[in-house]
Amino acid sequence: MMSQQTSVPSCANPWAEILAAPVDHDVVLNAAAPAPEWKTAPPITFCSDWQGKNPAPDRETRVRALWSKDTLYLRFECRYRGLHVFTDADPNGRRDHLWERDVAEAFLQPDPSAPHAYKEFEVSPNGLWIDLDISPGAKPDLKSGMKRSATLDEKTHTWDAELAIPMKALTTKFHPSSVWRVNFFRVEGREEPRGYYAWQPTHTPQPNFHVPGAFGRMRFGF
Repeated sequence: MMSQQTSVPSCANPWAEILAAPVDHDVVLNAAAPAPEWKTAPPITFCSDWQGKNPAPDRETRVRALWSKDTLYLRFECRYRGLHVFTDADPNGRRDHLWERDVAEAFLQPDPSAPHAYKEFEVSPNGLWIDLDISPGAKPDLKSGMKRSATLDEKTHTWDAELAIPMKALTTKFHPSSVWRVNFFRVEGREEPRGYYAWQPTHTPQPNFHVPGAFGRMRFGF
């Protein structure tokens, strides 16, 4: 009798680590025509839900990271089924409760001595954004000075976004030998049950991304 193995969908990988590739200069954000530096950044890919189940290749998310001494760069490449976005925002594009519509999210925890504190960054298919400074019982605006670029292709059902986050908003003592805890997510859908997808599953009974104990790792290449 032949043994049976559980196959891993092509839109998911078992890696618990993302490597941020180094750059020694500013990278121009252009989600529609990405800078060549992004090719040096190995991607992580996910398409399963927050419990690590129900893979959805048509909602695949790919994430790449770059770093310089001044900036952390993130690029999201997203497949989607349908769009559900806010059309109103602050003049600078900030939108409160952005997670109630379609978004890509990054949770970053540079300081391992504060295991329940981390920074949250969200961007939508139409370029709206929010950043938050999460700690127990609090989530004030981070006011990080993040820059972003987003593009949408309705013919191919894809949208991409790039973020440039100042290092000084993340940590006061960055060193490339550091290992950060991080996780990446997607939310999509007009009404419940919406799609809640996670790079590193949180395994909660109900959708919940705010589980820092489940975060993966980010290392910084030299």
